[in-house]
Amino acid sequence: MFTIDTLVGHERMSTQDLLLAIGQAVAQGETEFEIHASGQHDIGGPLWHPEGKKLFFHVTNAGQRVGCMCLDNTEIVVDESSSADVGWLNAGGKITVRGDAGDTAGHCSAGGKIYIGGRAGTRSGSLMKHDPLYEEPQLWVLKNVGSFSFEFMGGGKAVVCGVDSEEFASVLGERPCVGMVGGTVYFRGKIDGYPADIRLKDLTDEDIAFLDNNMDEFLESIGRTELRSELSDWQQWHKLEPLTFAEKQAIADKQPDIKSFRQNEWIKDGMFSDVAVDDFAVNPTVVTGTYRQRVPYWENAKFAAPCEFSCPSNIPTQKRYNLIRQGKLEDAIKLVLEYTPFPGSVCGSVCPNPCMEGCTRGGIDEAVQIGQLGYLSAFTKVDAPKVKTGKKIAVIGGGVAGLSAAWQLARKGHDVTVYDDDKHMGGKLEQVIPRARLSHELLQSELKRIEDMGVKFVPECKVDADKFAQIKNDADAVVVATGGHKSRFFNWEGKEKLVMGLQFLKAVNRGDNPKVGKHVIVIGCGNAGMDTARGAYDMGAETVTCIDVQKPAAFDEEIEYIESRGGKLVWPFMTTKITDEGIYDDKGRFIPGDMVMVSIGEAPILDYLPQDDSIKKFRDWVVPNKDNSILDGVFVAGDVIKPGRLTDAIGSGQKAAYYADAYVMNKEVAAFPEKQQVNKDTLAKAYFDKCHHCNLGEPADDVNRCISCGTCRDCETCMQSCPEKAITRIQHLDGSFEYVSDAKKCIGCGICAGVCPCGIWTLKNNPEEIKMYRTKAE
Repeated sequence: MFTIDTLVGHERMSTQDLLLAIGQAVAQGETEFEIHASGQHDIGGPLWHPEGKKLFFHVTNAGQRVGCMCLDNTEIVVDESSSADVGWLNAGGKITVRGDAGDTAGHCSAGGKIYIGGRAGTRSGSLMKHDPLYEEPQLWVLKNVGSFSFEFMGGGKAVVCGVDSEEFASVLGERPCVGMVGGTVYFRGKIDGYPADIRLKDLTDEDIAFLDNNMDEFLESIGRTELRSELSDWQQWHKLEPLTFAEKQAIADKQPDIKSFRQNEWIKDGMFSDVAVDDFAVNPTVVTGTYRQRVPYWENAKFAAPCEFSCPSNIPTQKRYNLIRQGKLEDAIKLVLEYTPFPGSVCGSVCPNPCMEGCTRGGIDEAVQIGQLGYLSAFTKVDAPKVKTGKKIAVIGGGVAGLSAAWQLARKGHDVTVYDDDKHMGGKLEQVIPRARLSHELLQSELKRIEDMGVKFVPECKVDADKFAQIKNDADAVVVATGGHKSRFFNWEGKEKLVMGLQFLKAVNRGDNPKVGKHVIVIGCGNAGMDTARGAYDMGAETVTCIDVQKPAAFDEEIEYIESRGGKLVWPFMTTKITDEGIYDDKGRFIPGDMVMVSIGEAPILDYLPQDDSIKKFRDWVVPNKDNSILDGVFVAGDVIKPGRLTDAIGSGQKAAYYADAYVMNKEVAAFPEKQQVNKDTLAKAYFDKCHHCNLGEPADDVNRCISCGTCRDCETCMQSCPEKAITRIQHLDGSFEYVSDAKKCIGCGICAGVCPCGIWTLKNNPEEIKMYRTKAE
C-alpha cells in the first residue's frame, strides 16, 4: 500500500503537489494507495496504470471532486463523508463514499458507479449522461438527495433508497428532474411534485431485475448489508422518466400561440391591463435601436488604469503613452509634472513603484517601465504662470508633501512661501535618503524647478507656536506638512542606549561623519532600516545585523545590497532588552553588538500647533476634516496625518493644495476625486505579443507594450470588427477624437467590447430606451 500523508506538523501539501505525487507513483507502477488527505481536491482521477492494472484508493478527509474524471479500472473508497462534486465527470470508475456527499454528487457523470452511504446534496445527479458505446453510469444514494436533483439529466440510472428519510416531504428534494431529457430515477419514499414533462411510473420486471441484481454490490460497498430485506419490497419503489419527444410535442400542440395569448389573455381584463402598454409587434431575435438587449458605451478615460489606480501620486501613465503614440513626446514628458514636482527623485529613484506592481502588462511578461519613465521629466523646465491671483499661501515643512502642495499652488498662480527648520529643502530626500540611492544633483535640479515656478524658500526657520500664529495671520491659507521627525520605539529595557536611525542618517547626509560601533545592530528591516545599515557600513562598521518582528519589508534590491556587504537579517526577533554588549529577544536569544540603532518609523512633532481641543488627534497624528483642514484656513498633508511612502506624500500634497486653493479663491468644489479602477476582465491581453526583459528598450519605447487600460489607443479594432458597421470615428477640431455607435445599426452584439484591448467599450442592459418608449406611449 503506497501511503501519502498530506499534513506533516503544520505544513499542508498543496493539491497540485499531491496530484503530482500520485501521478508519479502510478507511472512507477504503484496500484494501491492510502491517502491521508487534508481537504485536497480531485483525488483519484483521471489515472491509468501503465500496464492496465486496477488502481485502488483509500482516502480520508478528501476535499471537493473526489474521483473527478475517474477512469475505468479505478476504485475509490472514502470511509467518512465527503464534500461537493463526488464523481464529477466520472468516466468509468467505482467511487464509494460511506458517509454523506455534498452538493452535485455524480454531476456530469458519464460512466462507472457512484455509491453514497448517506445523503447527497443539492443538484446531485445533474447533467448525468449516457454514451451508447459504453455502459451507462449509475448513482446510488442510501438516504435522500437535496433540491434540484437530476437537473438536466440526459442518461444513466439513479437510485435513491430513502432510508431514514421519513421526516422529509420528498426524498428527491424540491423541484427534481427539471430539464430532464433522458435516463431513469428510481426512488423509494415520498416525493413532492415533479415537472409536467416527467412521468411517475411503477416498476417493470426489467426495472426490478436491475435493482435486485445491483443492490448487493451497493450495500456491501457501503457496509449496510443488513438493509437488503427492507429495500427489497419492490412495491415501495417508483421511477421517474421524461416524456418522449412525441409526447412532448402533443402537449405543445395544445398550447395557444404567443400572439393569441398576448392579444386575448395577457392584457384583456388582466391585473395589469390598466398599466401595460403593448403594440403587439413581434420583434425578431436580432434587433437594432430601442429593443436591443444591450447597448454599447464608449467610456474613454472614465476609469483609472491599474497603474494609475495603484499610484498614490495619481499619475496617469497610460495618458503619457497615448501622447507618445500621437508623436507628442514633449507633452507626455510635461504631463507628469502636472502631478508631481519629483518625477526623477521619487518616481525614478526611490519610489517602490506600486504603479508597476499594478501594471496589467506584468501579467503578460514585464511591467511597463514606469519608474524609469520619470527620468525623462527629471530636468524638464516648466513655465511659471503669467497670471497671479494675489493670494498668499504658507507651507510649513519643506519635505515631499509640503513641496508637492507648494508646487500645485504655485502653478495656480498663488504666492507660495515654504518654511523649514533645516538648512536645505527636500525633507527626507535631502536629509535621510542615502546619496547612493538618490543623485543629489538630480534633487537639486528638481528643487530649483520648484523655485523657478515662483515658490519662495525660507530655510533654517524654526516654527514655534508664536511663529505659527504669525504665519497664519500673514497668509490667506496655511498648509502644515512638517513630516515625521520623532523616531518611534518601544519601552524596551535599556532603551536609553538606542541611537535614532533617523538622526543618524541626517548626520550622514550633512557630512558630519558620525561615529559608529564595530558591530552595529539595527532594529527594523524596512527600507529605512536598510538605509540605516548602509549608513553604518559607510561610516566604518565591520558588521551590521538587522532584526525585525516580521518578514523584512524592504525592497529586494536594498536587502541584497546590505547582504552583499556582509549584513545579516534576523527575523522574527522580538526585542526585550538592550545592553552595552548587545540585544536580547523574548526567547532569550542574544545578538552581540556595541551599538543599537532603531528605524521602525517616525511620528510628527506638532508642538507649534494649538494644544487645546480645537484640533482632533489620534495618538501622535492629526485627524483632518473632509477637506484636509484642521483649523479655518489651515490644511495638512503627509506624515502629520499618517506615516506613508514618499509617493503617498505627493498625493497628500495634491489633496491639501486642492482644498487650500478652493479656500483662498472662495469657490465651491467637489470632493477630491476618488479613482475607480477599470474592470480588468474587460482588457484583452491576447492582442499583445510576449517579450522578455532582455528585449526591453528605453522607457519611452514601451509605447506599444503599454495596454493603455481604460484610455482609447485609437487602434480602430472596434470599428473594423463591428459586423453591422455601426461604429464610426469622429475627429474633433481640437485634435481629440471619439468613437460613436449608431443605434440604428447596432444590434448590441458586444463584439466591440470583446475585442477592445483597452476595456473602453462597456455593454449595459437596455432598460432605459424601453422605459422612454413606454413613457411616450402612455
